[in-house]
Amino acid sequence: MDDKILEKIAETQGTPAYVFNLDELSDRLEMIRKHLNGAAELCYAMKANPFLIGHMGGLVERFEVCSPGEYAICERAGIPASKIVLSGVNKEYGEIEGVVETAGGSTVYTIESEQHLQILAECSGKKKEMLPVLIRLTSGNQFGIDEKAVCSMLERWDTYPYLEFRGIQFYSGTQKKNAALMEKELKHLDAFCAELKERFQIEIPELEYGPGLCVSYFEKEEEDADREILESLAGMLKAMEFAGKITLEIGRYMAAHCGYYLTSIVDTKRNQDRNYCIIDGGINHISYHGQIMAMKVPPHSHIPQKPEGGTEKWNVCGSLCTVADVLVKELPLSGAGTGDLLIFKRIGAYSVTEGIYLFLSRNLPKVLFYSREGGVLVARDTQPTYTINSKS
Repeated sequence: MDDKILEKIAETQGTPAYVFNLDELSDRLEMIRKHLNGAAELCYAMKANPFLIGHMGGLVERFEVCSPGEYAICERAGIPASKIVLSGVNKEYGEIEGVVETAGGSTVYTIESEQHLQILAECSGKKKEMLPVLIRLTSGNQFGIDEKAVCSMLERWDTYPYLEFRGIQFYSGTQKKNAALMEKELKHLDAFCAELKERFQIEIPELEYGPGLCVSYFEKEEEDADREILESLAGMLKAMEFAGKITLEIGRYMAAHCGYYLTSIVDTKRNQDRNYCIIDGGINHISYHGQIMAMKVPPHSHIPQKPEGGTEKWNVCGSLCTVADVLVKELPLSGAGTGDLLIFKRIGAYSVTEGIYLFLSRNLPKVLFYSREGGVLVARDTQPTYTINSKS
């Protein structure tokens, strides 16, 4: 996205603010589909950025929802229940009962524990409506269940007349830079699905797989490597013996590149031979996965008020009263001064919901959409947080 456009947005809308370029998001999804070449359908893990789901409604086959709040956001955005898979480790009876009452068998439900199975069995039996379910296979953590437990459930499946076994869900982590790890996982899943088919004499319609594709967040990292892994993944998927539908659950890889964070320098100082600039944002608004004590440099732009001046290294610090509020250390800036605009890029995933927003009762920044056709749209205006942090 052109820095001149972002500069104009900052002038008219103020800072700090998020800008999500919907054209770039569409282009990103088109690129993903092109490289997959029909090997899989797409599921957007909306925890990466729930603001984007309205635009993505016609661009992906499914949305992964992990909380009642996320489900409500989908309803608010008009996402059909048929495009939702209701996931997450904490499924309470009242929550599931409410979804079953309104969406019934349109929504897909995941089973991550014996308790989940019993809740879904009771809710489906009460309404006498078939509910499609995916059993989540664990990768060795608190999510899902192990292979022995999966088999135990399937051995009893005929006692749950209103549950339709739709397939297996598996996710093992994020920011995978090694295609060999994905290949190992897919071979294991392929073999496990074949075992279930033979042992229980059932067809497995679907495998939902979260590959954890890597996003290059920092300078000196090769963005082309991201696409190489995607191409490798497509080849692995086509090589599988599994004959059912494969759905890729992706969040970060879809959303990261379309996001920009606009923040202004509000103060400068020099302490003990080090330059510090204070911005009107901070780590409560922006975080990069893999950033280590602000030592790595994310993609960024600097638009100075006074372009003249030599290049110096600056510690870019936020507005929070904590020494941890440092975005980048020793960042080379030319002519840095109060009023300058800093643009941090590739923050379309997680930053808008992952920050420590309530700390110090700072305002929530604006969330803005941009497209060539629609221009700038305010998706969320600046909002105070002091009302949350104080007695009403």
